[in-house]
Amino acid sequence: MSILYIVATPIGNLNDISLRALDILKTVDFIACEDTRHTQLLLTHYGITTPVFSYHEHNEQKSTDKIIKLLQENKSIALVSDAGTPLISDPGYLLVKKIHACAIKICPIPGACAAITALSASGLPSDRFIFEGFLPAKSIARQNRLGELKTETRTLIFYEAPHRIEEMVEDLNLIFGNDRDVTLCRELTKTFETLYKSTLKKLSEWLSLSPDNKKGEFVVVVAGLPEDQKEELNHLKAQDLVKKLIIDLPLKKSVQISAELFQVSKNTLYQWALTLKR
Repeated sequence: MSILYIVATPIGNLNDISLRALDILKTVDFIACEDTRHTQLLLTHYGITTPVFSYHEHNEQKSTDKIIKLLQENKSIALVSDAGTPLISDPGYLLVKKIHACAIKICPIPGACAAITALSASGLPSDRFIFEGFLPAKSIARQNRLGELKTETRTLIFYEAPHRIEEMVEDLNLIFGNDRDVTLCRELTKTFETLYKSTLKKLSEWLSLSPDNKKGEFVVVVAGLPEDQKEELNHLKAQDLVKKLIIDLPLKKSVQISAELFQVSKNTLYQWALTLKR
C-alpha cells in the first residue's frame, strides 16, 4: 500500500526507539534517510535489512521526485532523519507538502525529539513555548534575531553546534541580559549527558571552565521575559513613540497610536503625556 511513514528515531541511546517504529522500518519497501551510513548503524543494530537511499538538503528536490514516483508505484517508504523526529530542523517539509498535494497517505510514527526532551527536564515553564531551532551562524544576524525575541514571554528552545555554543550564549547575555534563567542540555540520552541550569551569566562562565563543556550537541532552553517586565518595557517603548509622534500629531492621536501598538493602557499613557507636555 502506498504510504509515507514519518518515523522518529533515537537522538542518542538506541534503546529509545518504539516497537512500532521498528516494525515499520522492517516492513516498508524503502527507507529515505539523511545519511545512509548513520542510519545503517541503527538498522544493523536491530537486524533490519530494508534498502535505504539518501534524502538530505542537497538532493531534496531530486529525492522528493523519486519518493513520489515510488509511492505512485504503490511502494511504502519510511522517512527518517539522523536523529529524532524528521522535519524538526531537518529536511522533509517540501516532501510532505507535495505528498499532501498528491493525496497520498502520510502516517507519522512518534518518538524522540531533542527539543521536547530538553524542555521536559529544563525546570522552566513548559505550558507555552516556542522552538527556534538553530539561530543564524553570523553574529550580527544572530543578535538581530535575538532582539526580535527579547520580549517573548514563552519559554524559548534553541539548537546549537559545539563550535558556536560559546558565541551564541555570549549573544544571549548581550541581548537578553545576564540574569535570564537558562538550562543547557548537552548530549541528551548519550554517555556524557549533561543538564546545567543557571543564569545566562553563569552559563558563560561554566562553558569557559573546560573544553569538554563545549563538546557535543546542544539544546538551550531559555526562560521567556516575565510578564511584568514585558509590560514595563512596552510602556517605555510607548512613551518613546509618543515623544516622536507629538512633533507632528496632536497629543491624543499620538497616545492612541502608541497605546494600540504596544498594547498598554491608553489612560495611563495619556496622563503621562499630559505631564510631559506641561
